[in-house]
Amino acid sequence: MTPQVLRAYRLSVYRAGSLVVRVGERVSGVTGRGDIVLVSACNPGGRRYPDGWNARMMERLFGQLHGISFSAGEGRLGRWGEPLVAARMPLARGLRLARLYRQNAVVLVRRDQVARLVLVR
Repeated sequence: MTPQVLRAYRLSVYRAGSLVVRVGERVSGVTGRGDIVLVSACNPGGRRYPDGWNARMMERLFGQLHGISFSAGEGRLGRWGEPLVAARMPLARGLRLARLYRQNAVVLVRRDQVARLVLVR
């Protein structure tokens, strides 16, 4: 992953439901216990894929969230935007999903902590 891609992740604004998340900042209004993981199934490896393909992958991701509380949302930087979900699940599960969809990273939100970018290895 290039320094430019890392910078883009850190500068993006992530929104899902009532959450507004910026990496490195505390997220207000986080209630409940457990992690919230922001993950996408679009544009694997940071490479642009066709909109139809991305939509199908997001539908598959939604299907894998059965029984998990989540909100659909978007990560945005300037004109670039990408769908994502904010799901109440352990980080380990979020990373497994990110690997499955060949994502570079997830954003982790924990109550009373700053939001963190967690790279998928």
